[in-house]
Amino acid sequence: MTSKRNNYHQTAPHVFKAIYALEQTQAAFSLEGSLRELIKVRASQLNGCALCLDMHSADALKQGESARRLLALGAWHDAPFFSERERAALLWTDAMTQLTEGHPSDAVYEQVAAQFDESEIAELTLAIVTINAWNRFGVGFAMQPAK
Repeated sequence: MTSKRNNYHQTAPHVFKAIYALEQTQAAFSLEGSLRELIKVRASQLNGCALCLDMHSADALKQGESARRLLALGAWHDAPFFSERERAALLWTDAMTQLTEGHPSDAVYEQVAAQFDESEIAELTLAIVTINAWNRFGVGFAMQPAK
């Protein structure tokens, strides 16, 4: 990961550790690892974070995700190969990532609640919050994947 801007890993390691702690808590989540990777890729697409897109696409492939589904993630609304649970997670990811477009409606929440229990919705939301935090550091500090 290269950047001409602040290398916050070195200049503020306590900041990196705080965000990383959020990431580590997710290992105990009931949410499937493959679903968490789809969320990370989708939010990173919306935020334009090249570093996170590269990293989490590779991680998703390692977890058994198909290249076909990853390539179609930008059009998940129309792609026929996402489950209803995945669609609900992606809907929530879009809504929680694009808050400037409007706040998630009750109808959106109801679609999510039809697929996830209350604890899972909290976990899903923290996963989205965490990748959005990583994305903001990646984009803000112009971090790039290795060539």
